[in-house]
Amino acid sequence: MSEQRRRAPRQVEAERNDRALLQAAREVIAADGAHASVAAIAARAGVGIGSLYRRYRTKEELFQRLSALSLDNWNEAAEQGLAADDPWDGLAGFITACIEFGQGSLAPIAGTIEITTEMWAKSDRSDELLAAIVARAHQAGVLRPDVTPVDISLLIEQLGTSPALDQLRKQGHDDLIDAATNARKRIIAIALDGLRAVHATPLPGQPPTNQLFTERWERRPDA
Repeated sequence: MSEQRRRAPRQVEAERNDRALLQAAREVIAADGAHASVAAIAARAGVGIGSLYRRYRTKEELFQRLSALSLDNWNEAAEQGLAADDPWDGLAGFITACIEFGQGSLAPIAGTIEITTEMWAKSDRSDELLAAIVARAHQAGVLRPDVTPVDISLLIEQLGTSPALDQLRKQGHDDLIDAATNARKRIIAIALDGLRAVHATPLPGQPPTNQLFTERWERRPDA
């Protein structure tokens, strides 16, 4: 028992450092893209390089873990969306949750890391859940019929980052953060309203396919 008590604070600290590293990695990727360095990530997290490498043997392993957790968040939000009584509320809630989490912020590392078996399995599950949410909304007549699951994925990716908020934070304009946050919420609401079935003007071009995601995430030899 005494040994467990001695180890508990270390475990708590390790978990805290891990959360800080994952959040820092997401933020540095958003700023620096695939060239995000472990030094920058560790510095942003407020931990030493040694602490980072004790938890993750390589930068790729860190990014793989971050990607798997991102898929977990997607799947959890999708399951909650499917559980909602109202199909539109379920769809809108799912999209909003993913955007607010910054679901598209990992796009810069697409094609730079190996996709693990765990990631493929979670990705397949995310595709199934999104297809179910979209089908349910279509059947209820609340989602415009020409919107596809890939459209929804791309919308989330596009709105998953906020250039205005990022710039204001870098500039130290804390006085404008609330205004920018509210403006972002308005943009999300405008985008969601554009998905409603009441719109008669058809969407331009052919519906996008999953190729936009699968080929982007295939690891490139020169990455």
